[in-house]
Amino acid sequence: MDRGIMDIFINEAGETEKCSIGILVMENVNNESSEDKLMYVRQELEDTIRSKYGQATRGDLKMLHPIDAFVSYYKKFGYTYHVLLQLESFIKGKPILGRLPLVEAMFIAELKNMLLTAGHDFDKIKAPLSLRVSTGNERYTTINGKDVTTISGDFMIADQENVISSILRGQDLRTAITKDTTRVIYTVYAPFGVEEQLVREHLREIEAYVRIFSPKSNTCLCQIFKE
Repeated sequence: MDRGIMDIFINEAGETEKCSIGILVMENVNNESSEDKLMYVRQELEDTIRSKYGQATRGDLKMLHPIDAFVSYYKKFGYTYHVLLQLESFIKGKPILGRLPLVEAMFIAELKNMLLTAGHDFDKIKAPLSLRVSTGNERYTTINGKDVTTISGDFMIADQENVISSILRGQDLRTAITKDTTRVIYTVYAPFGVEEQLVREHLREIEAYVRIFSPKSNTCLCQIFKE
């Protein structure tokens, strides 16, 4: 294993903070699949969501685990967990749209497991990454092109150049996955109440989805970083 990958992450959030990070790094990935190889996975998830939660209220969904842990975290800042909002829209019939395979694999797993996940082009990362508590003064451009300022007290991940994601503001544009990405890094936020085993299973599920369209890809790192 590349020593740089082994040293990819450091925790600078402090011993009293409660957030773990799951990291999956894969290389030799093919992100230009000409076939929609995730179509059946996507359709199966849509059917499962509507069958299982079709009659559920928002209150019911908020009580599901691990949604409840994220709802609690977001509530402290006056926000609603955006993955919960996405789940509601798919229950109501919105289709899961196809996109770059590496992004779609992450999104399908995120929606299925309700764990907040970001995906980045590993070769755009200025390692090492670090988990920090934001001051509310950090600025970065989100993946949708919006310039944002972090929210004080939120957890964020930064590389040696700038913030690459935060829980409340989302991931950045600078390190975004593109069709030319050949090495990918996925990061999963696990605030207090989210068990390590759920994160580990989630990462393995993303890995399995990637191998559907990119069978020759290699996993370089799959690890949970705790405080």
